[in-house]
Amino acid sequence: MPEAETEPGFPSVRIARELPHFKGVVSALESQQEFEKALSLERFSRYLVWAGGDRGRALHLYTMNTRISEALYTPLQTLEVVLRNRIHTEMSATRDERWFEQDGLLRVEHQRHQLATALDDLEKERRPPTDGRVVAALSFSFWTAMLSPAYEELWQVSLHRIARRSDGKGVGRKELSGPLTPIRTLRNRVAHHEPIIHWNLPRHYGNILRVTGWLSPVAAAWCREHSRFETVHPNERIELFHAPASSTG
Repeated sequence: MPEAETEPGFPSVRIARELPHFKGVVSALESQQEFEKALSLERFSRYLVWAGGDRGRALHLYTMNTRISEALYTPLQTLEVVLRNRIHTEMSATRDERWFEQDGLLRVEHQRHQLATALDDLEKERRPPTDGRVVAALSFSFWTAMLSPAYEELWQVSLHRIARRSDGKGVGRKELSGPLTPIRTLRNRVAHHEPIIHWNLPRHYGNILRVTGWLSPVAAAWCREHSRFETVHPNERIELFHAPASSTG
């Protein structure tokens, strides 16, 4: 079983308190054992450890993880779409709408690879490689890389205009890129159906809203209105057996 991950600096957690059990989760299945097999025993085993061997509580934790992951879709999607569009809009205005094809502009290897793959896929699908289609085909990691040290000069010249505080003051590149690294990891874990309940999720959710607000206050307000995270995530910290005290999550 792979080592459990958690948010850096997240305090060690205590033995789980009583949690309300979800009824009817496996009503369509012959038994909970069959449900565990459907999930894969390896995947379910982590929840079983966190539940101290209580299979009912392990199922509850799995269900909670799924519901919280679903609730994070709206804020994660909003941030990703807003970030890529703000960068593309600024680069189009100061460079060209096909800025990503300018010689020497992309300085990170995985960005060049992603771009080549996106263009190749569009050609195979016989779809015109319009700016919008290319931009939409590039992953979150492509856009967060635009805020890496490799683009410090570009940030100073133009990219700094993509983010601004509510008081009108600018945001530093490191200040913007810092929270995006764990957010990207969280986004990938959600996309791959991995456990996330051992992370400090309220903290990351707050960072998602804060960064989105710097990029687009209107988008952040919409996200707050439609996000279900605060109603789905328990008010108290989710406490687990044997959760790691720290990691690189």
